[in-house]
Amino acid sequence: MYTIKCLTAQNAFEELYDYIIKNGEDCSNGTKQIFNTLIQIDRPDLNLIKTEFRSWNKDYAEYEWQWYLSGNPNAEEISKKAKIWKNMMDEDGKVNSNYGYQWNRNNQLNNVIDILKNNPTSRKASISLYDGKEIYKYSKDTVCTYAINFYINKDKLNMQVMMRSNDLVYGFCNDQYCFSKLQMLVANQLNLNLGIYTHFVCNMHIYERHFNLKNK
Repeated sequence: MYTIKCLTAQNAFEELYDYIIKNGEDCSNGTKQIFNTLIQIDRPDLNLIKTEFRSWNKDYAEYEWQWYLSGNPNAEEISKKAKIWKNMMDEDGKVNSNYGYQWNRNNQLNNVIDILKNNPTSRKASISLYDGKEIYKYSKDTVCTYAINFYINKDKLNMQVMMRSNDLVYGFCNDQYCFSKLQMLVANQLNLNLGIYTHFVCNMHIYERHFNLKNK
């Protein structure tokens, strides 16, 4: 397992990019991949990726976050900003990967907040996103995140994100922004300071088109 502890998401991105390019296993699907990656980010509020060769778009990441907050699974509008969503939509324009849609199902997010308000030592404050029992719904769009877990330690709200698959260049950079915003939202609801953000990925990878991104 590859484990890194860092201050910011940018630190994590830069270290992971170099490591995967150098040590990643070449896969027949055109990626370099590593397995079982554990990332600890000590300052999740410092969630901007300013790495020059990445050219990360904060405006798009914020748009995606606002879309998650809406809970609307229809991706027609966001697909105008990121074409990847076009291939993931069903015949009604909906996707499974609007995380806000998932965490609002059965009131999961509000339940997490209520659980921790009533019992700050609870280990039950979890949200499930990917659901193997619903795999028949994933013909076009398979959710990349298994679950999000919250816990309070030393009067700080900590968060753990568990993912089955994560593209480093696009996926991680935008995902960490939205997940850290979620951590801040829950911490605010609980009147707590932010703790650490732990990001675990079963398969983290870089696509071939990004192999020379740093050199360019």
